[in-house]
Amino acid sequence: MDMNEIKEIFFQECEEQLAELESGLLKLNDGDRDPETVNAVFRAVHSIKGGAGAFGLDELVAFAHVFETTLDCVRSNKLDPNQDVLKVMLKSADVLADLTNASRDGGSVDESRTRGLVKELEALANGETITPSAAEPAAPKPAAKAAVVPPPAPAPAPTDDSGFQPIAFSFGDFEDAAIPLMEAPTFNITFKPSAALYSKGNESALLLRDLARIGEMSVNCDMSTLPSLDEMNPEGAYFFWKIAIKTDKGEEGIRSVFEFAEWDCELDIVMAEDETSADEELPMIPVPFDLSALEDDVHEPAVQPASMDEPVVAKAVATASAATEVTQAVAAAVEKREAASPAAAANAANAANNASAGQTIRVDLDRVDRLINLVGELVINQAMLSQSVIENDTTGTSAVNMGLEELQQLTREIQDSVMAIRAQPVKPVFQRMSRIVREVADMIGKQIRLITEGENTEVDKTVIDKLAEPLTHMIRNAVDHGIETPEKREAAGKNPEGTVKLTAKHRSGRILIELQDDGAGINRERVRQKAIDNDLISADANLTDEEIDNLIFAPGFSTADKISDISGRGVGMDVVKRSIQALGGRISISSRPGLGSTFTMSLPLTLAVLDGMVVTVAGQTLVVPLTAIVETLQPEAQNIHSFGSNQRLISIRNSFCPLVDVGRILNFRATQANPVDGVALLVESEGGGQRALMVDAIQGQRQVVIKSLEANYTHVPGIAAATILGDGRVALILDVDAVVGASRGQSLKQEMSLAATG
Repeated sequence: MDMNEIKEIFFQECEEQLAELESGLLKLNDGDRDPETVNAVFRAVHSIKGGAGAFGLDELVAFAHVFETTLDCVRSNKLDPNQDVLKVMLKSADVLADLTNASRDGGSVDESRTRGLVKELEALANGETITPSAAEPAAPKPAAKAAVVPPPAPAPAPTDDSGFQPIAFSFGDFEDAAIPLMEAPTFNITFKPSAALYSKGNESALLLRDLARIGEMSVNCDMSTLPSLDEMNPEGAYFFWKIAIKTDKGEEGIRSVFEFAEWDCELDIVMAEDETSADEELPMIPVPFDLSALEDDVHEPAVQPASMDEPVVAKAVATASAATEVTQAVAAAVEKREAASPAAAANAANAANNASAGQTIRVDLDRVDRLINLVGELVINQAMLSQSVIENDTTGTSAVNMGLEELQQLTREIQDSVMAIRAQPVKPVFQRMSRIVREVADMIGKQIRLITEGENTEVDKTVIDKLAEPLTHMIRNAVDHGIETPEKREAAGKNPEGTVKLTAKHRSGRILIELQDDGAGINRERVRQKAIDNDLISADANLTDEEIDNLIFAPGFSTADKISDISGRGVGMDVVKRSIQALGGRISISSRPGLGSTFTMSLPLTLAVLDGMVVTVAGQTLVVPLTAIVETLQPEAQNIHSFGSNQRLISIRNSFCPLVDVGRILNFRATQANPVDGVALLVESEGGGQRALMVDAIQGQRQVVIKSLEANYTHVPGIAAATILGDGRVALILDVDAVVGASRGQSLKQEMSLAATG
C-alpha cells in the first residue's frame, strides 16, 4: 500500500469522523449531556488531528488542536456546552470539514473566518466571553468566568537539591471520576516516552489523565536522566513514569489509552501479584498530577529551573512549546489497517469475539458499478434463455425448464444481494443539510432548528448522490421564504425559533422524503400575481390551490423582492423538479396559510432494476412499474360511464374512477379504444389520485433492467426509461405520473418539455 492509498483511506475516515462530530454536536445542541456523546465528539476531532499530522497537514492540525482543546474543557466539565458555546463549535465543525476538503482537493479556506473561530475557541477555553466573529473578529475581552470554572491556583512547589522544582500535577477534578474498584486487579505500568511522541503532538500528561479515567491510580515520575540546562535538548524526552492502577478494564483497556502513542514510547504493563507490590521499590519523586496546569496550554513545559537567566529560559520554553506543536505521525487510518500494535491486535480480537459487531471492507465504487452492470446483463440473458426454452418446449415440464426456473430464482437473489451492496443510509445527505440551515439562517437573521427523522433509511447510492442538489434548493427555499422572521413569528403567536423537519421513509417500494416547515405557508395571491406578471398564466385563469402552488416550479419563477445571495434569480425550485424527474421521481406540495408547507418527494429505491407489468398497447410493448399498480381488472360494459365529450369513468366497488386510454395519450392511435376489449390497470400517482389505465393486454410480470432512454436516444414524453425483454426487443417503461397528468388536461408534450428545459 503506497502513501497515496493510505492518504485516501485517511480522508475517507475523515468523512466518517466529521459525520460523527456533527451528529454529536447536534445531540448536545438538543440537550443531550451524555458523557459518551461528548467523548465521541472529542475523539472525532482527535482522530482527524492525529491522522492529519501523519501527512504534514499543518493548517488542519493547528485548527483541530485548538478545537480539541476547547472540547477537552467540555469533557472535563470546565466549560458548559450552552447554546452560545455549541453555536461556535458547530461553526468550527464546518470549518474543520472545509479544511479537510481543502487538504484533499488542494483548495483553500477563508483565513479570516478560520482566525475568527480560533479566537472564539481560545476565548471559550480561557473562560472569556465571546463576540460573534465577523470578517476579522476583535480579540475577546476577559469577562466573568461563568461558563468556565477554573481550578484554584496550586501552591508553590518546593525545590529539590538539584535546584529543580518537582512536577506539580494532579488529576484534580478527575478524582471524582475515578472508579473505586475494590475488587479490581492492580497493574504496574512503566511508561517511557521518546522524543518522537512529543514531536507528533502527543502529550504525556493527557495520556496519564485519560488513564486515570479507568481506575484508581498513583504515579511516580523518574527525573534521574534529566541533564543540566546547557546539555538539555528542548526537543528531547527525559522523564519516565511508574504507574500503579487498579482497574477492571484489563491490559486491553490500558493499552487502548496509549493507542495513538504506543509506537513512540516504551510501555510495559504487568499485573501486580498482590496489593502491597503495587507501590514498592519506586525510588522516584511522587507526582500527584494536577492537570489544571494544562487547561491554559497543554504544551507548557513541566520542568522549570528555579534560578536561571530569564531570556535563556524563555527561549527554551518557546522552543519546547513549538516542538510539541508538530503534527502526530501515527495516523489512525494507518494503524487500523496495518494492525501492527498490540492495542490494534487486541481491538481486532475483541471485535471478532463480539458477535453483534459487523465487519466491513472498503470497495471502490467502480467495481460495484461494474458488478451491477454484469448482473443486469445476466438478468437479460437469463430472460432471453427462458424465452427461447419456453417457445421450444411445449410441455413446460422438461429438466431444462425446471433448471431455468431455479436459475431465475438464483439470479433474482444475486441481483437483490448486489443491489443491497449499493444501499446506503441517507444520513450523510441529511447531515449536510444542517450546515446549510445554520449558514442561511445566520445570513438572514432567523432562528431555525432542523429536525431529521429516518436518517438510516437506505436507498441506492446513485439516488443518494443526486439528492444533495434538490434538497439544498428546497432547504434554502424553506429557510428564506417559508420561515418568518422572529418578530413576525412572535406577532403571530409562534415560537420565535422556526422548525424545518426532514424525514425519510420507505413506502410501496419507493422512498419518500418530506421537507416540512412551520412557516407562513405559500402566499397563493402573491404567487398568482407573480405568475401573471411573468406571463406564466393569464389574468383570468381559473386555477385550483394545488395548481397555484405548483407554479413555483416554473422556470424563472421567484417571489423574492430583490436579488440576494440566497434567492431572487428565479433559479431553484425548477431545478428541484427537473432533478427529481430525472431520478424517475415526483414531487408534490401541501401548504396551509399560516401553518407551513410540506414538500414530498417520491423516488425509486434504485435506478438499476424494477419490477414491472409488461403490457401491450396498440401493438407496442410497454412496462408499467409494479409499485404504481393497485390492482388489475377486466372492465364490463355496465361499469363504463361517459360524461362530457370524451371522458369516461369506470365503476369500481361503488366508486367512480377516470379511465385513461394510454394508447390515445401517447398518440399510438388516433381514436379511443373500447374499454371492454382491453384490461384496466388501477394505478395511484402522487397528487393525481387513482386512475384506471386502459391497455390492450397483459403479457406478464417481470423484473427488468432499467436503461436510460435519454442517455442512449433522447427524451420521449410519457416514457421514463427503456429495457430489454427476454426476446431481445426493447420495451418502453411508462411514466405513470406524466400519463395521469395528461389525463387531467395537461399537455403531455408541454409538461415533459417543461421538465426537460425548466
